[in-house]
Amino acid sequence: MRTFVTMAALFVMSASAFAQAPKPCEDLKAEIAKKLDAKNVKTYSLEIVAKDDKEGDGKVVGTCDGGSKKIVYSRASAPAQSATATAATAPTKP
Repeated sequence: MRTFVTMAALFVMSASAFAQAPKPCEDLKAEIAKKLDAKNVKTYSLEIVAKDDKEGDGKVVGTCDGGSKKIVYSRASAPAQSATATAATAPTKP
C-alpha cells in the first residue's frame, strides 16, 4: 500500500511539472493583449524585458521563457484631441 501511495504522489508531481512548461514570450504577450482588448482597454503597451530589468512605471503581468523574461504592462496616455474636434464641440456665442 505504501508503494502505491508513493507512486501516485510521484505521478501527480510529474504531471504538474509538465503542465507548467515554459511559454514563449510572444505567445503569452498575444494572450494578454487579447484579454485586454476583450475588456476594451484601448491605450496600453506590453513590453518583453529581461527578468532583472526594472519595470519603471509599468506592472509585471507575466513571466515567460522559463522565468528569464517578463512582460510589463503600461498605460499609454489618451490620444490628444485635434483642434477641429475641440472646435466642433465648443459652444458658439449667439
